[in-house]
Amino acid sequence: MHNLTLAQQLQALAAGEFSSVELTQHYINRIESHQDSLNVFVTFTPERALEQAQEADQRGTDKPLLNGVPLALKDIFCTQGVKTSCASKMLDNFIAPYDATVVAKLQQAGAVSLGKTNMDEFAMGSSSESSYYGDVKNPWDLSRVPGGSSGGSAAAVAARLASASMGTDTGGSIRQPAAFCGITGLKPTYGRVSRYGMIAYASSLDQAGPFGLSALDCAYLLQAIAGYDAKDSTSVDQPVEEYTTNINKDIRGLRIGLPEEFFQEGLDADIRAKIDLACDQLRELGCVIKPISLPNAKLAIAAYYVIAPAECSSNLSRFDGVRFGYRCEDPVDLADLYSRSRSEAFGAEVKRRIMVGTYALSAGYYDAYYLRAQKIRRLISEDYQKAFAEVDVVLSPTTPTTAFKTNEKADDPITMYLSDIYTIGVNLAGLPGISIPVGFSQKLPVGMQMVSTYFAEDTLLRIAHQFQQHTDWHLQTPAKFE
Repeated sequence: MHNLTLAQQLQALAAGEFSSVELTQHYINRIESHQDSLNVFVTFTPERALEQAQEADQRGTDKPLLNGVPLALKDIFCTQGVKTSCASKMLDNFIAPYDATVVAKLQQAGAVSLGKTNMDEFAMGSSSESSYYGDVKNPWDLSRVPGGSSGGSAAAVAARLASASMGTDTGGSIRQPAAFCGITGLKPTYGRVSRYGMIAYASSLDQAGPFGLSALDCAYLLQAIAGYDAKDSTSVDQPVEEYTTNINKDIRGLRIGLPEEFFQEGLDADIRAKIDLACDQLRELGCVIKPISLPNAKLAIAAYYVIAPAECSSNLSRFDGVRFGYRCEDPVDLADLYSRSRSEAFGAEVKRRIMVGTYALSAGYYDAYYLRAQKIRRLISEDYQKAFAEVDVVLSPTTPTTAFKTNEKADDPITMYLSDIYTIGVNLAGLPGISIPVGFSQKLPVGMQMVSTYFAEDTLLRIAHQFQQHTDWHLQTPAKFE
């Protein structure tokens, strides 16, 4: 059962080949067998999952879209009655009193929740090594990272511990772990999916999105979670496409652009070769591939690591030891309560970004750093819009290398930040992007990223789906988890 895609599981459930309870129990057994080696889950909820599975089996003929399939949720989505920690000591004791809109919509669609997945603390990281609960392991090689910050959600799908999962993407945190783990990951347009109940890191960049084995799996999940939400002031009132239907439309004649800036120094030669082969396959499917330029792409990392920390320093000011979360013992006064609660409960990477962001926003430095970064952000967005006047999709590697070893970059945060070099500009511009597997390099998965204009997720899903109809990279399973 676990080697079926989510779409195939939905068909099998509808045909009565197995029940939701049987499928859910199968995943529960797999999680119990593999959790210790992978450290994928922060909170595992088997009893709750089986209750939801029983409800799914008892529904009548008019079943909701995702009825009975077991999913995993990144531990950043508030889930009523379940610990929601953001993988931080700060929220280790926090039980969410309400559901995030994404969680509520998945429940309305009939999905079963297996629990909350491990991640980089407060979504700050590219490797899932900054978690208070320990490192997440890559199912393809347990000595390597699964990517981040949504590494637990990606590893859960890659190891077949869930039918699919939900993550968030601030600078590549869905697409990069999807590439490292050999699965499909979709970052929707900013505002396409509600951020209500999703604990904020950088509010102008964060976006929820799905992981699945296939593009069709991601289409099912996006169909369920997309749409306007009055509770979220950044939500866009835009009609939701029929993603699961449109995915079968022809892609012949679609124009795909290869940005020359993404195929230069720093890109692993074997990854470049795999992208070239994937482009050959897309040409055979009728796509037109041409070179383009994104001249300001090289500035994306510098701009991102001013804007994102600035927003994080503001968002994380609410964690002060007073209202909820961790509180230090026996504070002598209010200042001591604030400083010790925060210094004791935040990890090193979170502290680093808070300090950088506070500095960038401080008097005398706002114009020099934050304002300039926002101007660069506009230039990057304009580069993409100029490109989309010529092409329908921008294609590139998802990452410059395959998954690196655990602790390999832990002491060098700047090198770590470079692993998101191809993904960050997409968040700065608010565009949708998808990563799909296109092969292996030294037995590790290689991912290819495609980006389209605003609210054109259906175009990305169509191309990815047609590619996956003619390849099987997305169906490969790590040997230890077959």
